Order: sequence, then structure tokens, then C-alpha cells
Amino acid sequence: MNARAQSVYPHFDVVIVGAGVSGINAAQRVQTQLPGLSYTILEARGAIGGTWNLFQYPGIRSDSDLFTFGFPWRPWESSKAIADGASIQEYMAKSAAEYYIDKHIQFHHKLVSAAWSSESQTWLLGLEVVGEKQVMTAGFIIYGSGYYDYDAPLETIIPGIENFKGTKIHPQFWPENLDYTGKKIVIIGSGATAITLLPVLAEKAASVTMLQRSPTYVMAQPSVNTGSWIRKILPRWIANRFIRFKYMFDLLFFFYFCRAFPKVATRIIKEATEKLLPTNIAQDPNFKPKYNPWEQRLCVCPDGDFFAALRQGNAHVVTDSIQTVTETGILTTQGLNLDSDIIITATGLKMKFAGGTHVTVDGQPIIFSQKFMWKGALIQDVPNTACLLGYTNNSWTLGAEATSQLVYFWNAKYGNLVQGLEFNSSIRKAA
Repeated sequence: MNARAQSVYPHFDVVIVGAGVSGINAAQRVQTQLPGLSYTILEARGAIGGTWNLFQYPGIRSDSDLFTFGFPWRPWESSKAIADGASIQEYMAKSAAEYYIDKHIQFHHKLVSAAWSSESQTWLLGLEVVGEKQVMTAGFIIYGSGYYDYDAPLETIIPGIENFKGTKIHPQFWPENLDYTGKKIVIIGSGATAITLLPVLAEKAASVTMLQRSPTYVMAQPSVNTGSWIRKILPRWIANRFIRFKYMFDLLFFFYFCRAFPKVATRIIKEATEKLLPTNIAQDPNFKPKYNPWEQRLCVCPDGDFFAALRQGNAHVVTDSIQTVTETGILTTQGLNLDSDIIITATGLKMKFAGGTHVTVDGQPIIFSQKFMWKGALIQDVPNTACLLGYTNNSWTLGAEATSQLVYFWNAKYGNLVQGLEFNSSIRKAA
């Protein structure tokens, strides 16, 4: 692409993909730490929020505390440590508006392709805008588009699922105005989504059964800030930092404690679980994972609502695999019939890197699965690009913020982002 062709299209120094928590945070860092650069945010959907705009299932909430999940430049000041999806989306929208980030968002702009030219040191971006194709150019791309497919769930093989005559739902695409009052519901899965759904559905449903192939660790966590007293004695900005650090330190300490002393950690969790379980639900095998704590992510339930639902009597846990799905429910391999009106497949998300963008460098397609990443941020053989990924053992935003700071530190050291030079060619040989 020559300079004349480049000048035909709108150009931005930085293009951020996604108006979720990662993208909004990255935008704030660009406009404060790199104020001389122009930027825009491309959002495929019609609203701010990302995950919190997409998922609409009952009880949708964070599984991390909001003091670390929130933005460091606009602290979460509610007393709620665990918040519902609507509150999180509102917080994100207000944050973007307060710092005028929303003025830079282009909604219904889906990035389809990105072609890098070493000759012009520029990205040529192909967009889909309400069914029409558009083009713009950029000096640098920051992907804040998460890690999963927004358009399709993870395909899971469930024997006989096509036989079921009732309602089948994946939480990622929850039907609007679904009435589940008095219904018999089976949730397939035992991850964070299933742990969130069960207590909320049990409030109206006749019965809710969580069918899991293998159990996970579930821990009760206070939904209200345990350190709110600090705001009464310290200035606001100091108190906010203290609370954020406290929650961050507590989780890190517990994580490393579990990894260093797995037997002790397992015993602590087991004893806490036994106190919350009803007598008719056995801990083994229903709450006895085959792995140690924090070898996989732990699930939390605010104020123990998951266990409270089990104690009410209409919520159950079954640890077994599926032999087949029948017209009226599920038959397990141990011969248990689970009658159901609704089957919810909370079986995970489909991975999609960089929002599924088709990327080429000087005409050569990039296959991400064949590339290395440097510090989880820069991609081998893909110049002037950064991907924002969060932590799996702490709040997502902490990881996305660390990646953003790494990119801006690299720019401050070498000036590549401002000068328009090839930003991460140095990792080609290193990787």
C-alpha cells in the first residue's frame, strides 16, 4: 500500500479492539500516557461492556472482587465486593463517560481483517459496519477483545441431546423473558456459571440439579467489603488504594499458600464446605475434586448462596456422566433419571484469539497457534500489535492493566509507538 492509498482512508495512531474492561482501560492509558496519539475503539456490539453486555442469564455476576476488577484510575467505591452484571456494566459506562473515552468508541464496527505493510509501516484494517465493508489504517493495534467467541458457544458432545423435547439453553445466549417458574431444570457443568445459576434459578424453579462429571472447589466469600471501615479514617484516595491492595494481596497469598501447602489447603476447604452442606448431600464425591486447590480456578459464591440453595431442598448436585439424553430428561451412566423441562449446557466457552481477525504480515497469513507470545502481550512475527489478557488466578483487570503498562513502558523506552516504527520485531528472533 503506497502513501497515496493510505491517505484515502481514516487513520489512527492506535486502534483498540473491544469496548470491554480491557479496551476501556487501554484507552485511558493511551490518552493519559501517550496524549499525542490519536486513537479509536472498535466495538462490534452496540454497547459498552463486553462480557457484561453479552451475558444476560439470571444472577450474572463477577467471580472476582470489584476492588481489583475495577479500574485503578476510577476505583470501585460501592460496599459490594461481588457485584451483579448490570452494576458492572453501569460502572464501566460511567467510567468511560467521565473520562470521555466513550467519544472515541465506534459501535457496530467489527474488525474482520488486518494487513501489515512493512513498506508503509501501517496496518490496513477491513471492517464490517452494519453489513457494509469499510477500511481504515492504523499504526498500532491493541486487542482488548477477550479470549472467547462472542458468536458461538463451545461445541460439546452430549449423547442424545437432539432427543430432548424441552428447552435447551446455553448461558451465553439466554433467551429473553424465559419463564422458568415451577420448572424442573438440569444444569450440565460445575464451573463459575453453574455455581452462579443454581441459587438464582432455585428461587422460582420446582427443582434445579447441577449435573457434573467431576467436582470443583467452591468457597463462600462475603459479598460486602470487609475493609469498608478504612474509608472512615483515611482520605478517600488512600483508602481506595488500601482496599484494592488488600484484596489483591489476600488472593495472592491464598493462591501461593494453596500451591505451597496443598494438603493443608484441601483440609481447610473441606472443613469449610462440610459446615455449609446439607446432610443429604455428601461431600465425597460431590465436592472432592481430583486436583489440588488452585491447580484449576476456584469458584466463589457470595455469602454462601450456592450452599444456602442446596439446604433449601429443591437444589441438588449429582456427580455422574451422561449415558444419554431422553425426550424428558437425562439418563446417567449409573442409571439415574433426571427429569427436566429445561436443560442448561454450562459447558464452557469457545476460544477465539484476537476476536477472530484474519491477520496478514506483508501478504503472509498469521496462524496464531503457531506463534509464541512475549510476556503474554506481544506476538511473534506480528509487528505493532499487543493483546490484553487477564489473569486466571486473580482479577482479569489486573492482568490487562499489567499488559497495558508493559506496552507503554516499552514505548517510553524505545519510542517506537510514536515514531511509527516496527514495534515488536525484536521478539521474532527471541521467540
